[in-house]
Amino acid sequence: MTPIDFEAAYAPLWAELEAVVRVAETRRKFDGARLATLYRRVCEHLALAQARAYPIHLTQRLEGLTQSAHRLIYRQHDYGLARFARLALVDFPEAVRAHRGYLLVSALMFVLPLLAAGWAAYRDPGFILHLLDASAVRQFDSMYGDGAESLGRTRNASDDWQMFGFYVMHNIGIGFRCFAAGIFAGVGSAAVVVFNGVQIGAVGGYLIASGHAGNFCSFVVTHSAFELTAIVLAGAAGLRLGYSWVAPGRHTRLEALRLAARHAVVIVYGVIGLLLIAAAVEAFWSSARWIAPAVKYGVGGACWALVLAYLGWQGRPRAAAAVAKADEHAG
Repeated sequence: MTPIDFEAAYAPLWAELEAVVRVAETRRKFDGARLATLYRRVCEHLALAQARAYPIHLTQRLEGLTQSAHRLIYRQHDYGLARFARLALVDFPEAVRAHRGYLLVSALMFVLPLLAAGWAAYRDPGFILHLLDASAVRQFDSMYGDGAESLGRTRNASDDWQMFGFYVMHNIGIGFRCFAAGIFAGVGSAAVVVFNGVQIGAVGGYLIASGHAGNFCSFVVTHSAFELTAIVLAGAAGLRLGYSWVAPGRHTRLEALRLAARHAVVIVYGVIGLLLIAAAVEAFWSSARWIAPAVKYGVGGACWALVLAYLGWQGRPRAAAAVAKADEHAG
């Protein structure tokens, strides 16, 4: 059977499964038995298409369709701690590595402007006034100085909780903008990532040049492992959206965007988790003046190593097999 004959013979069944999946994704009630039947048939078609080396657009369509149906059929088993553990220990780091190209581009767009702006502000502290007004600069001087109004000097438990709420909203807002702006052909995500790199670098360079290096660096070293990584990851997810719009392949742009969002959203879940951790660390640890800077540097270095090791190695086949085995026992 030729690929054309194969597609002509089974396209109505695939279209029916697509319709059932759309209904199931938007409504609570759907025909589960029919979904399962169609899913099994399309899995058979996918195996045949792969074995016969049919064109890539055909196998990609069947792969996407079976994946969508699989999630719907087995999602009842995906609630609770087992599903959360798999998301954190396997799905998220795997998704990050699968998007390594977008991650590299996002990292370069963040780090290079950060270093350039930091060097410019360090060499000429007046450079900061091109980005911030004088009142904002004075506020940074007050925050990271040694005076009574500096971070940690007048903070109590209630202040820490208030700042935790502020950091959660602020950090997640930045992450969401980095991701959602990708819908504008990726240009929006690139602009947000570059802007944050420039602003963070310039503030850091200015404070170091102004003699506040100790207070500033000891404050940011720990939570930056989670916060800055999350910004880069959110930018990578946004670039994935943008690329699907620019180069949809054999899909329509809306279909390509939907498929890209389905894969990128796993990264977004992880970004939210990293930003929540960053907010907690920033509110309750980073601002604590009773902790010696040397201790913060040590913990900060450990956090950076942990984050990089987690994204680079967690969820690889051996770890994934262990989590799957734990899921079976949990079930």
